[in-house]
Formats: sequence, structure tokens, C-alpha cells
Amino acid sequence: MNVTFLDLQKINANIEAELVAACQKVIQSGYYIGGEEVTAFEQEFADYCGTSFCISVGNGLDALTLVLRAWKEMGKVQDGDEVIVPANTFIASILAITQAGLTPVLVEPCPRTFTLTAESLERHITAKTKVVLPVHLYGQLAPMEEIMTVARQHGLLVLEDSAQAHGASIKGTKAGNWGDAAAFSFYPGKNLGALGDAGAITTSDQQLKQIVSALRNYGSHKKYENIYQGVNSRLDEIQAAMLRIKLRYLEKEIAARRAVARFYLDHITNPLIHLPEENAPEAHVWHLFVVRCTERDALQKWLADCGIQTLVHYPHPPHQQAAYPQFHNLSLPETERMHQEVLSLPLSSVLTVDEQQYVVEKINSFRP
Repeated sequence: MNVTFLDLQKINANIEAELVAACQKVIQSGYYIGGEEVTAFEQEFADYCGTSFCISVGNGLDALTLVLRAWKEMGKVQDGDEVIVPANTFIASILAITQAGLTPVLVEPCPRTFTLTAESLERHITAKTKVVLPVHLYGQLAPMEEIMTVARQHGLLVLEDSAQAHGASIKGTKAGNWGDAAAFSFYPGKNLGALGDAGAITTSDQQLKQIVSALRNYGSHKKYENIYQGVNSRLDEIQAAMLRIKLRYLEKEIAARRAVARFYLDHITNPLIHLPEENAPEAHVWHLFVVRCTERDALQKWLADCGIQTLVHYPHPPHQQAAYPQFHNLSLPETERMHQEVLSLPLSSVLTVDEQQYVVEKINSFRP
């Protein structure tokens, strides 16, 4: 048996007729940037997240960067201010901070849930700290109640990196509606994925919404009148139409992913495999199912030999990347160990019961 890590073609085939019809509607409309589909998606996604506003952009990295830039324009942060961020995140979280002229402060995550903790946050706050950037990694909300308490006590802005956590919630409050703002990616492989690059910012701050809306459009609210040194980062009308269709199925997608994750959690019994832990059942939407194993490379080879495709998210932490030589001297042993041990198993809404059972069988029979 061959088990694909993520079969996007099969996932999209289930709603292909709706996607094609939505695409045709856009083509026939004659409006391809900033049309009715973008406006409608922004309202629908804001409603879904529970925020007042959604500002669509070109991708998730731009979503993060533009929020930080807008806060600079608002006078809330300035060049060199510190942003606390978990050290095990995808490089985009760090790129956004440095591209906005701010200073990342990399902190160790919880080794069981892979997310930032309030305790780690509080230990690293200095007089220069202005922002905390909790990353809802692999689909799990960070412990936002505790993080928000610490942030408010210290007057910190909170920017949620929600790129992998569409629909995750704690006590009824969804990802994207905890902090002062949040950034989402709709990269095709995400639980809510476009058919190309796409991203969005959610917030209930009217001023932030207005500034970000200008920044994404060459720094302009009105054509040929440029208030800020902006960028071109606008959601395409066709991608908005695709996302509107897929948003209708997001809760079904999440439920299917949770069922697969529960099967793995209940049936993987190999003591060499360390299973992920949930902050709360509703807090995890299982964008990825990531296990830890000290013999990770051997495990991945064993599964590949069995026809099971796996991926490593991520093989190298940001502080060891060539792009950031200034961080090479940092000692982050838990993060470094994590990146040597993590392995993402196949998980999607179209993974069959037979495939799930096969994955479990082969993992449980693994011996290095």
C-alpha cells in the first residue's frame, strides 16, 4: 500500500464543480482584483473568526509583516523593539519581524504541545519588549488565556501567527480573535487552502484595518495618492472565490482531521514514538500530526520503505539558518532537539480507514 502525505487533488475533487463554477463567474465578471469576491470573503472570514475586520493580502508572510509595519505607522512600536516568538516556528515568523525592522527574541516552546507558554513569555520580557507573536503551530492554539493575561499586564501587543490554525478555538474564541491582530496563510496545503498563494489579517482595530488596507495597496487608499511606502499584496479575485467555497466546508474538514488524529492517538502504542498533546480538544485542528522520535531518520526511512510518505516540519530551526548568522550562537537545546526528532504523519480528510490502520501498523512495528 502507498499512503500519500496530503492528496490535494483528491481533496479538491470533492468540490471541483463548485470551484470551477466560482472561477467561471469571476472570469465572466471582468473584475479580477478588488472585486465582489474579495469583499465578500473578507466579511465571511471576519464573521467566522469573530472579528470586526478581515483584510486580505497576498500571503501569510505579508500578513505578519504588514501588521508590524502598521503598528510602527501608528507609533506603537519603533525600529529595534523586541518581539518574543517561539524558536521552533517556520522561518516566516522571523522574517516578518526582521523585515519590519524589529528584533526577534527566540524562546523555547513547550516540548509536548510545540507552542509558546506564558511562563516562557514572562521570563523573556524586557524594557524593549513591545510585541508577543504566539505561533499556533501545527494547528494548535497556544494557551492564549494565559498569554493574553501576561501580555496585558506588561502592555504588550499580541500578533497571533494563525497560519496553521484556521478554526481552532478555546472556550468559543477562535484563532484570529485573541490578540490585537492575527495573520493567516491560505497556502494550498492549509486546512483552509486556496489554489495558490493567499493570506489575510483579522482584527477589531479600526485604525489598524485602515492602515493595513493602504499598506497592501502601494500605501494608498485613493488611486495615485500614497500615504505610506506600501507594497503590492492583494488577494486575487479568483483566489477569494475559491476560498469562499472552501470556507463553507472548513468545519467538515476539521472534523475529519480530528477523527484521524484521534485514531492515531488511540492506536499508536510504540514506546519509541512520543505523541503530540492537546492544550484542549477544540484548540487543535490538526493541520499536521507531528510525533517525536529519537530515531526520526530511521523511522522516516522505515515508513518510506513501507510506502508511507512523511515530511519533517521543520528540519532546521530559524536560529541555525544561514539567513540569520547573528543567531548562530544562541543556545536553544529543546528547540534543536525538537527539530531533530519531529516527523509529520499523513493526515487529511481523504485518508481512508485502511490507510490509517496501515500507518499505525507500520509505526507500531518500527524497531531501529
